Amino acid sequence: MSIKNVRKEVMQTLEKNVDSFLNDYLIPPEKIWQPSDFLPNPQSDSFMEEVREIREISKDLGNDFWITLVGDMITEEALPTYESWLMDLDGVSQHEENGDNGWAKWIRMWTAEENRHGDVLNKYIYLSGRVNMREVEITTQHLIADGFDIGTARDPYKNFVYTSFQELATYISHNNVAKLARKAGMKNLGKMCKIIAGDEMRHHKAYTEFIRQIFTVDPSEMMMAYFDMMKLKITMPAMHLRESFGSQGSLFDKFSEVAQRAGVYTSFDYVDILRKLNKAWSIDKITGLNAEAEKARNYLMKLPDRMERIAERIVVPDTQHQFNWMNPMV
Repeated sequence: MSIKNVRKEVMQTLEKNVDSFLNDYLIPPEKIWQPSDFLPNPQSDSFMEEVREIREISKDLGNDFWITLVGDMITEEALPTYESWLMDLDGVSQHEENGDNGWAKWIRMWTAEENRHGDVLNKYIYLSGRVNMREVEITTQHLIADGFDIGTARDPYKNFVYTSFQELATYISHNNVAKLARKAGMKNLGKMCKIIAGDEMRHHKAYTEFIRQIFTVDPSEMMMAYFDMMKLKITMPAMHLRESFGSQGSLFDKFSEVAQRAGVYTSFDYVDILRKLNKAWSIDKITGLNAEAEKARNYLMKLPDRMERIAERIVVPDTQHQFNWMNPMV
């Protein structure tokens, strides 16, 4: 049997537990928070007063903070790209005789939860008055239209490695933004970003559990998939950030510098994620590996220390890049 067919068969085996995954890691819409829980109520007499308060407090935070928050929001708003990518995985089907299979249901419900993140951040940023929303909207449309290639093709093993990594990365980013917001006295924004981070951690735990179960039935191929993803280095969802017509190239490098300088997402966070994934999947204890997978395991065990040495040599420049997203201070 081909590797592709084996992986599809493993996905079908795991699918039997999808209902328990839904119950354990996702929350019904009626019970989970909604964006309006954190935003001024337009039906309230105090609506305009609350908006004025947001605009006033927002002046106290510098451009680095807002650029990072906007980048996080745009990444969340590119959700259609992520859903369409996941729906194309081997083992996921929306076209079975009796309707969608369990994996398609998981992806739709995961997407529905994630959709709230960009929604609430977009509205808050809009109300702040600190950002040129038209330029932000142009960047978001470009990011969705351009698509991206994360190097996984239709391989579910590699895709679940990717989502395990990215959900933890977004947890770190939103959690650090929450800390900065609270420090600046923006308690509601801090609470909002903190609860978004909580969603991301819950989703991270789901995808790491999928991988953990795959390791129990197909350890060598799962190890090779993990190795392949880490050897190439994870492609960030915002890799192709760009601005309006006529701007030159991707904004990602500039955005990464700002995020590192603000302490929101750094090279050391990347290393920490590698360590956490190795620990979550007990990489050092996996048994039944073939010779190639053993070599891959050795590489993965050494990788965090190697990446940390590289991170220690990185100097983040203090260059104040120009982003079309930003309005001047008022």
